[in-house]
Amino acid sequence: MMDSHTLDLLEFDRIRLLVAARAACSLGKEAAKAMAPSSDPGRIHEQIALTTEMADAIRSRISPPLGGLHDIRPHVRRAQVGAMLEPEDLAQVAETLRALGYLDQWLVRVGDQFPRLGGLRHGVGEFSAVATTIEGCLDTRAKVLDTASRRLSSLRREIGQAEERIQETLRRMLRSPEIKRILRYPNFTMVGHHYVLPISKDHRGEVQGSVQRTSATNETVYIEPAAISEQSAQLSYLRSREAKEIRRILRWLSAQVAHVADSLLDTLRIMADVDLIQARARYSIDYAMFPPDMNAEGRLVLRQARHPLLEAIFRKDPALDVVASTPPHGNPIPASDASAPERLAAASGDASPSDPVIVAPAPAPIPAPRAVVPIDIHLGVRFRTLVVTGPNTGGKTVALKTVGLLAVMAQSGLHVPAGEGSQLPVFDAVLADIGDEQSLEQSLSTFSSHVRRISEVLSGATERSLVLLDEVGAGTDPAEGAALGWAILDELDSIGCNAIVTTHIGELKSYAMGNGRAENAAVEFDVETLQPRYRVHIGDVGQSNALRIARRLGLPEHIVRRAEGYREKHQGASSSAPEWELIQKLRKEAEDARQSALAAQAEAERSREALAQRLADLQREAQREESIADARARLQPGDRVVVPRLGYDRPGRIVKLDPRKKTAVIAIGHVTWDVAIDELIPQVARTPDESPRGQQPTRSTKPKAFRSLDDFE
Repeated sequence: MMDSHTLDLLEFDRIRLLVAARAACSLGKEAAKAMAPSSDPGRIHEQIALTTEMADAIRSRISPPLGGLHDIRPHVRRAQVGAMLEPEDLAQVAETLRALGYLDQWLVRVGDQFPRLGGLRHGVGEFSAVATTIEGCLDTRAKVLDTASRRLSSLRREIGQAEERIQETLRRMLRSPEIKRILRYPNFTMVGHHYVLPISKDHRGEVQGSVQRTSATNETVYIEPAAISEQSAQLSYLRSREAKEIRRILRWLSAQVAHVADSLLDTLRIMADVDLIQARARYSIDYAMFPPDMNAEGRLVLRQARHPLLEAIFRKDPALDVVASTPPHGNPIPASDASAPERLAAASGDASPSDPVIVAPAPAPIPAPRAVVPIDIHLGVRFRTLVVTGPNTGGKTVALKTVGLLAVMAQSGLHVPAGEGSQLPVFDAVLADIGDEQSLEQSLSTFSSHVRRISEVLSGATERSLVLLDEVGAGTDPAEGAALGWAILDELDSIGCNAIVTTHIGELKSYAMGNGRAENAAVEFDVETLQPRYRVHIGDVGQSNALRIARRLGLPEHIVRRAEGYREKHQGASSSAPEWELIQKLRKEAEDARQSALAAQAEAERSREALAQRLADLQREAQREESIADARARLQPGDRVVVPRLGYDRPGRIVKLDPRKKTAVIAIGHVTWDVAIDELIPQVARTPDESPRGQQPTRSTKPKAFRSLDDFE
């Protein structure tokens, strides 16, 4: 179970929204909003592989047919407890059952090319008989058909005859001059189920019968004539019998649904997973993502990694409830160390809503589309702790959140917005302390809230955890903050977890120089424009550039020069500064060489995996061809087969075989076809034992025969 507070800090809920927006039905949307990272390596690998196969299928224009799926679980559960479903509910159930059948056929078709997707078919029930039964009783408007039962057909015939007799009586009355004289208009009508005559209020006493209602103006009285009262009573009796018969039919159909309820609910869970997988795949395609290579050795190697929420904001993805504003300067990533992506993406202009509006003499040029600057980060190869330094506007938090969010996404079965060949370990927990969490309710200062959170992080971290700490040692006396930060880094080192720590405290920059299991990193910064460039340089030490920024922002020159003098005096007191600079230079050169080696290793690993996958595909194809050839050799007249060029959804039966000519006569519907035996694909009925190797056989998904309507009361 991942730390919920960290998921909130990383805003993983917004990733859920981006995925849910790409689901085809409410089942998939619900599954996407409940998506959570796993710490089971086997499950993570399986889910990422399913996302990859679905993305490949969609790119190949083999998208799953998810139209017509409804969330019918409430209807099914009501039927389970004996409730009668309304015709509209049953119509939804029938449409969903048909959609499940189409989706099942799709899983069969793609099973050979995408075996993991095909494996989802195990446990899918067979509900075509129930769908056919419901469709045979309801029309397209969810009205019960006359043909639903012999009894209903007979009753509706009698009702029609009774109505015809009543109408004939009324037509005779309308031909009478006395009746014509008192009518408001020359026709009869209906009030509810009663046939009535519209009589003027001044003549209401001239017609015997019962008043059913009056008009809004009280000028017209609708009277059921006494001449048809007996016939009307007979009609009401027949209609009550009709309603009773309709309820019997609906109860019978509801019982049919209840009969397959367990299997249907299981199948709906599988189809929700299918929809979730296709939503993850579409999200991957939309944002050009790749599947990460998961490992158990603690290696984290991200190449060209992009913050997914920033990218969604820059694209103005409608799934998010905010739209990024474009700054006048149009820089690639207008991000700061703020906590929310909106603040990371906010413009750097200083105008407030209350400032007066100044009309420009000419329209400003349209800024270029903004793009997320990708970063390269690695951990767990030579070092496990990365200390990222630089100015507060240097985008350190962007890098921190990018790593954390990509790790959580991968463990949720998602592809990640990073280059192909990126590697991630399976973490048992991702623990973060990011941003200002000052609590007014608990009377905690910013520093106090950070300390409390860091204490929780350190107590929950293990050697398989990822720890992300933002601005360690900030918010208090610099000397004490540096000492505390050093002690926290020591504790992370002793735990042995992967950790990324950001700081702008100068003393902490030397920590990595004295610890071989730690390394420095800097975020690139443009002093001329005072804008971060966001690229992370491992092996560099970030400079706060406070004095250069102060000069650019207009601080009086004599103050800046005096500050430079104090800085040089302080640095001069430290005789070891040149040695540290030399050590840092050598470490940077070693890091550059290591990056090149990692890139070459990743490329070789990708080539090896591609060759292994190609070999596995060829072996699987050979086994499939061999099994099909064996099945063709055992074909007999009457066997069910499919001819691919005639459509997988049109199975036929063998009428005649000619082994000498290697041809067969196939009947599909009322048409026969002469085809080569080599074109035939034998169809094998599904059995309960068709479960994946190593799993328990699933129970039979084909329900037992249900009693007929004639036997149902």
